Amino acid sequence: MLLIDDILLLPLRGVFWIAREVHNAAQEELANEVQSVTAELSTLYMMLETGQISEEEFQAQESRWLARLDQIESRGAVETEGLLPGD
Repeated sequence: MLLIDDILLLPLRGVFWIAREVHNAAQEELANEVQSVTAELSTLYMMLETGQISEEEFQAQESRWLARLDQIESRGAVETEGLLPGD
């Protein structure tokens, strides 16, 4: 009886596996985006410290990058609410 159950549930398990892989890829992409934005912020702070940009330029660019970071993090929070079973 267990063999028949396994055979019947195989397509469903395949769908769950695919969904889990897509979810993992999306989470990895979000993590990479966060790293990219934080690297840009670090560069921006360094440019301010070395005098390559003015305080006004810094504030404008910093607010843009921080808004982008907030957007990424909120998108990540929305996507993780629907976690798949077995994660």
